[in-house]
Amino acid sequence: MTAADWAVGVPHPAVRHLVARYIGYAQHGVALRMHRGLPSRHLTVIIGLARPVTVVGMPTPGDTAVREWGLVGGMHLAPALIAQDEVQSGIQLELEPFGALALLGVSSVELSGRVVGLGDLGSPQLAVLPERLAEAPDWTSRFRILDTVLRALSAGRVAHVPPEVRWAWRALAVADGRVRVTDLADEVGWSRRHFSERFRAAVGLTPKQAARVLRFERATRLLRRGRADLATLAADCGYYDQAHFGNEWRALAGCSPGVWMAEELPFLQDGVGFGGEDSVS
Repeated sequence: MTAADWAVGVPHPAVRHLVARYIGYAQHGVALRMHRGLPSRHLTVIIGLARPVTVVGMPTPGDTAVREWGLVGGMHLAPALIAQDEVQSGIQLELEPFGALALLGVSSVELSGRVVGLGDLGSPQLAVLPERLAEAPDWTSRFRILDTVLRALSAGRVAHVPPEVRWAWRALAVADGRVRVTDLADEVGWSRRHFSERFRAAVGLTPKQAARVLRFERATRLLRRGRADLATLAADCGYYDQAHFGNEWRALAGCSPGVWMAEELPFLQDGVGFGGEDSVS
């Protein structure tokens, strides 16, 4: 049986538009040895406190596995396979797409589909962050360190995102991806091609890809709440039918909905793993 200590922190108001939340976790007796970090609306930073974080399967085929004390995963369209030890402890940050440049010094599009070490981003503050957090005595102290570091990193850095793209991202997110890309392009007065190019440059995914991730994220959220009728769930999440839902799930999760529910659903909490809603305990 897994014993776990969880703590959720709300970022300082100065960076709350850049970071959705902090999640601290300390777990013992973890039985699930491999976790699928599923695509989500956030970029994810994971910092190990007891031992490094190991991603053995990358979202982009051909990318080399990585083991670091601090990792950042960009928005992605396939799972990140994360090795889990029986004992693990760390902190996860959920970054908004427009927050990457201000906090990490690289854009969301540069991180799209990738998992990289915090120390590889060229920021001394990020490179030493895992050590600073590990030395702190409790979650409150660690969250306070994160507030201080992120406020310092974001000072003077402004992500110049067109208001049309900000509006479109919010519209997509609120609708969980259940909106036509053509309608969004028409609303902002751009051609679909121009709209897709500007959107991808700011978010890291095209509008169509982002809509796929948001629909999928809604489906994972409903499954976690006990919605096991896949045909009804598929219709509610904006899929053509259950077959379309199954194909999308396999593409984004790397397995069928049934396999995911059997292997991972019993262990899920609001915890650690690339992908906020699917985080594992």
